[in-house]
Order: sequence, then structure tokens, then C-alpha cells
Amino acid sequence: MSSEVLLHERVTNVLRERIGRGHWPAGMRLPSEAALCREFGTSRGPVRRALAVLREEGYVVGGRGRAPMVGRVVPTQPFSTFSSFTVWARAIGKTPGQRTIEAASRNAPSTVAGFLGLDEGASVVQVVRVRMLDDVPTMVERTSFAPAIGVLLEDMDPDRGSLHEHLIGKGVDLRRARHTIDAVAANPLDAEALGVGQGSPLLRERRITFDSARRPLSYADDRYRPELATFTIENEVDRRTPLTRSDPTADSARR
Repeated sequence: MSSEVLLHERVTNVLRERIGRGHWPAGMRLPSEAALCREFGTSRGPVRRALAVLREEGYVVGGRGRAPMVGRVVPTQPFSTFSSFTVWARAIGKTPGQRTIEAASRNAPSTVAGFLGLDEGASVVQVVRVRMLDDVPTMVERTSFAPAIGVLLEDMDPDRGSLHEHLIGKGVDLRRARHTIDAVAANPLDAEALGVGQGSPLLRERRITFDSARRPLSYADDRYRPELATFTIENEVDRRTPLTRSDPTADSARR
């Protein structure tokens, strides 16, 4: 590992700690790149890489002509705790299943292209599947893969097995992910696939997956029936927040 990479990580860790511990409060303007270079005795490269990482994590906001500022930090979770639907299903004693609606190359819309760092209209491999627990439709999964990753799916039947496990087996470096959770109304495809009324509320989890060099590999938009899956966040002082999925039907049975 080069000294520049180590320095970039050290700058990231120091700034993250200052923000996380409140030494630099939300809304505070960050020191200039020049000031940070002087403090850490480095060139602009490692400083800019550190700031880019902190922007991804929500610790820093601004840019594109605006001075970077300390953001309102939101909890993050290790990628390993929330990655594969198949692994999660087995962990809660359910049988995972899937039915493929689409698996094809598509031109990336602007939103997907932006998340994957591609030009608008660039080709991506899109997989749309209905995911099931014990044969009950639970989630509609829409995943767009960067071209270099999508080509590795050519020899896989998406109706059988886990895309995540398949890519890991191919040596893909699925290292971290950023998750956004919100609610959305079921569109016609969601409603038909999940057996709910159009406009019914669904729990949506959007996810960008990165490799260890923080290159985006895939973008996913997963929509769950909220009575069949929930998300649990466990907080602990001075520790990063793990995010887990849970089965509300099992919770109800225990009560």
C-alpha cells in the first residue's frame, strides 16, 4: 500500500473523528484544502480523496463552487450486515426464492448513470426480480450493474441462486454500500408482482455498492411489502450503527 493511500486514510479518519465527536459541529465551514494540506503535511491529492469519502458518508456537504461544510451525520452500517436477500432469508429460517422479470442490457437513465459514474445513456445490465420468502412475494428487486460487473452475470440463471454470492464467487470486491430507506407507492409493476393494490405503501431501500477503491459497482432499488419485512437500526454510543432486516411476522408470533 502506497504512502499516499495511507495518508489519505489517516486524513479521513482524523476529520471523521472531529466531526463525529462534535469538535466540528454541523454547519461549520471546513478549513480550506490549503490549510488541511499544511496541517497534514501533504499535497492536495490525499486531502481531496479524504473529503470525497466524507461526502459519500454524509460527514461533509457542499462542493461544486460551494465551500464544504460539516453535514448532519447519519448512521452508517457495515456492508456485511445487510447485503444478500438470500443470506438474510436463510438466517431467519425462510426459504428464499426469486422470479425474474427482466435481465438485459439497457441504456442507463440519468439517475442510475450518475450513481454509477457513467455517461447518461451508457449501457448497464439491469436485473428485475420478484424475491420471495417461503414462496410469498416479498420484494421487487431492481439492480443496475456497471458494464464490467454485468458481463460476469452472463453465465448465471437469475432465477436460481444469489447474484451477490455469484459475484463474490467471481472475485468481485463487494466491499461497502450506502443505503437510503424511505417509503414509496406501488407502481403497476410492483402491485402486480407483490399482489398489492396500486398505490399501496412499500418500504424502499436504495443501495449503491462499491469496491474497496470506492468505485461504484451497482445501484439497486428494492421495494418490500412492509408487513413482510422491516429494518432495524441499533444505536450505541461511539460505535457505528449496524442496520439489519427483520421478519415482522416472526416478531408477531413471539408476542
